[in-house]
Amino acid sequence: MTLKSIGNVYCVVRNYSLHTAESGNAVPESPMVFLKPTYSVVDMGEGEIGLPGDQGEVHYEAELVLRISRTYRPGLPVDELVDAMTLGIDFTLREVQTKMKLKGYPWLPAKGFLNSAPIGKWRPFPGAEAVATGEFILYRNGEIAQLGRPSDMIFELQKLIDFIGTRFGLGEGDIIFTGTPSGAAAIADGDLFELFWGEEPIGKFRSTLRPTL
Repeated sequence: MTLKSIGNVYCVVRNYSLHTAESGNAVPESPMVFLKPTYSVVDMGEGEIGLPGDQGEVHYEAELVLRISRTYRPGLPVDELVDAMTLGIDFTLREVQTKMKLKGYPWLPAKGFLNSAPIGKWRPFPGAEAVATGEFILYRNGEIAQLGRPSDMIFELQKLIDFIGTRFGLGEGDIIFTGTPSGAAAIADGDLFELFWGEEPIGKFRSTLRPTL
């Protein structure tokens, strides 16, 4: 799958209890979803990713990312709708987001900027049951920054897909960022990020903070 073939980019927030608590938010009664532009998605590779350096703190949020392979229909199980998975980061301009929330404005300036959704290499989806028993790790400068277990999700994969599919639609090429565990924090210029699914390396890059044009 190339970046050009990516369709809608759905992102789920507050899907891990500990992250929801550390953010000072209440546990949602149903999935909370927003969209990122396709232009926010960038391949991690092993190079540098430029991020805004003049709009306040940029926070990282590592997430499991699913790729949809066919048009959603009610009743279709996750294993028939998802053909691949990867790990990604939902970068957030936290101070900008706070201002948007206070004014009741959309989150696009805080969540949808260029390069705000880097993703690693795609791997075959092993099935929802296998994913639920796995874990992913984000290393920042060689130290564990986040550890996520899909089994800890407030809303499991089938619930997320049914919620998004019935309300907004899902089709081939759409991707879903499924939420971040605890440990999200501000980055620094030159931070090295490495993501692993278990012991399998999925992506690696260095952040570069730059002035916004």
